[in-house]
Amino acid sequence: MTEEHVDCLAWGAGLRIERIISMGHTSPEDFWYEQELDEWVVLLQGEATIGFADERTKVLKPGDWLFLPAGLRHRVDRTSITPPCIWLAVHGRSMQIAEASPCGQG
Repeated sequence: MTEEHVDCLAWGAGLRIERIISMGHTSPEDFWYEQELDEWVVLLQGEATIGFADERTKVLKPGDWLFLPAGLRHRVDRTSITPPCIWLAVHGRSMQIAEASPCGQG
């Protein structure tokens, strides 16, 4: 696999849900994502490191998630090859992230 594999699973007005498979993929040097939509992303498999413009980094393992507000400069510094990283990404406008589930128990 030479490029990340991205499947758009669902979309609608201001909403997009993607499954992304990364195998050693990283952001190009000196490149930053600075997206128009909020993004909530969970790593389902593999390990990854996300870098931020303020020089913080976050190592992700299976089950870890991040909320990336629109406009937050970030990049993918590392993704594992074995196993490959499998992500679920939800992009939307004005997302709110709850500390506890408002959707019932959990």
